[in-house]
Amino acid sequence: MRSVTKFLFKISLSVFIFYGCNLSSNDDIDDLNDEVNSLSIPDGFDFSTSQDVTIAINDNNGYAKYEIYAYTDELYDAGTETFEDESGETVTETVYKSEVLEKLLFTGVPVNGILKQTVSIPKFYEKLYIRRNEHFNFSSTIVDIVGQEVNFNYSDNEGNLRTTAVKNVTDYLYAVNGEGQLFQIDPLTGALTDLSTMPMGSYTCAIDQENKVLYSIGRSSPYPLMKYSIVEDSWETIADIGFGGPRLEYNSKDGLLYFSSGNKLYTFDPSNGARLDSWNILGLHNTSGGDMVFAEDGKLFLCSASGLYGLELNSDNNYQSTRISADNLPFTPTSMTFDSNQELWIADISGYANLIIMDTETGGWQYKYGVKANNNTTYKRSIHDLTTFRVYSDNIDETDSDGDGILDQDDAFPDDAEAAFELFTPSKYGKGTIAFEDLWPSTGDYDFNDAVLSYQAIAVLNADNMAVRLDLICNIKANGAGYTNGIGVEIEGLAPSQIESVSGPVLTQNYINLSSNGTEANQENAVIILADDVDNILNETTISIKFVAPVSTAELGVAPFNPFIIVNMEREKEIHLPYMNSTSLGNSSLEFAGENKDVDGNFISESGFPWAISIIHDFKVPKEKVDITSAYNFFSTWAESGGTSNVDWYKDNPGNRNDDLLE
Repeated sequence: MRSVTKFLFKISLSVFIFYGCNLSSNDDIDDLNDEVNSLSIPDGFDFSTSQDVTIAINDNNGYAKYEIYAYTDELYDAGTETFEDESGETVTETVYKSEVLEKLLFTGVPVNGILKQTVSIPKFYEKLYIRRNEHFNFSSTIVDIVGQEVNFNYSDNEGNLRTTAVKNVTDYLYAVNGEGQLFQIDPLTGALTDLSTMPMGSYTCAIDQENKVLYSIGRSSPYPLMKYSIVEDSWETIADIGFGGPRLEYNSKDGLLYFSSGNKLYTFDPSNGARLDSWNILGLHNTSGGDMVFAEDGKLFLCSASGLYGLELNSDNNYQSTRISADNLPFTPTSMTFDSNQELWIADISGYANLIIMDTETGGWQYKYGVKANNNTTYKRSIHDLTTFRVYSDNIDETDSDGDGILDQDDAFPDDAEAAFELFTPSKYGKGTIAFEDLWPSTGDYDFNDAVLSYQAIAVLNADNMAVRLDLICNIKANGAGYTNGIGVEIEGLAPSQIESVSGPVLTQNYINLSSNGTEANQENAVIILADDVDNILNETTISIKFVAPVSTAELGVAPFNPFIIVNMEREKEIHLPYMNSTSLGNSSLEFAGENKDVDGNFISESGFPWAISIIHDFKVPKEKVDITSAYNFFSTWAESGGTSNVDWYKDNPGNRNDDLLE
């Protein structure tokens, strides 16, 4: 086995795609050599689009769950949406969303005060979003990646820990907006922590405290009633309401949702979205915008663009409004909620989302957080509705069903004592791609569609943050190769004896020999053959690798490890990523007939092109015989810069891609 520079990749759910050149002779190959441009790349450039980042968290302040996300300030274009704004006018606009909470990398609880993992993320990420959860007390920070490392020390002195409010209750304000963000606000510090990306942007939210769920109605047609589990951090759609409005509240007295738009008030059954009753609201000076909320004594308050009102049901079965606030507020209220002190919190419509406390008796008010209060631009985001979630110190759920020391609410596998957390590559909701040219060591056409695999790797971790299982969720998106190619992965940090079992590979061609545990026989390191014919996994397949004993993630390494294809059932003919080693069963380029364009054996041709590339992102491959430099405008610039320029050349950003040349 030759000695080559090694680099590790992270495995996660992604896509490996394989296509074929379908070339009939070496003459065809020589013709392609003349057509494909050469690249002048720096010595040692390995065409990697990802970076391995080691995160070390130090936290000696008791039990808390951490969630680590890749962070970028950029918003992505999520398409256009037609909806009624808070004033009731119909508008159509482009929706931009943050992708931060779609990029979950791993979760864990510090052991003896330390949580340390290495992840693989695209090189264009320069920051991480670290979220800490201690019994629903969320705090967060954005940290820079410095030298592929992040060191985070949690400190009581940073204002992260809260004091208990009255009646042993700790309040948290939950907020939503039309951009589809759900986030928590700490009323003692004003700190924001992002919680989830919503299925649809919304002007409404209300919490059922007993069941720990939040309800929200989408801002545009068909106006879905959405339910968010605070414990499980998950959304589901209950039903389509059919019309929108800005005001929503949950009434714990009757278990119904109260929904208001204009001068109408409705009740809905939260279990199925059925509309039950409706009333007129009399006396509002302005019927647009606002919110409504029940006080602890059951009194109903409503705010609209004209201020704060109290509502009472009269003898004619209408709600009569009585103005409480001054006629002309200097802000336009969008939302309101009571905390456990029965202080009324209001957010205004400004882009800096000022938070205001208002007295329900006099209508007096003051700015609490935001630019108007203390020139704090933390709130440079919309707050279109507020609600309050209460955590009672004498009623914290410390259920641990499997006895592994991780509370059920924080445990991804609450009924399995051997599993607790997950480490994802590229992320919980992302996919990665590995694309191959299969004519090695001869020159290919560099359309990188001979073999392309979509994959996601999930390392299942126990309560000690050790890996007990590795799940590879993958499929071949397309296969245009003229050859029958196989695909596998070598985990260089593990010996075959450390693998207990492998399930899921599809082998039909009878040229792969397996050991009893499912790894490939006669290999120095653990080698898993996903398929001996890539056509066998055109549909999504899960390959599950169980370890004999838990292994550290440092020992396991970072996905996608060392992936390779086996060309046309010649077991010794392996094609790897640049500078990666062949397995024990692979031969060097010198062992094969034909013109050798890889004389130094680093899987980079004399013209500067690799035979395989790993994109830690969902990658669209070029059409047949369209070289990658034509399909992607900045591939050459990126490669010849040694990966320092145009690091996101493969993303769907304006000018990056020629879509008519892509599959």
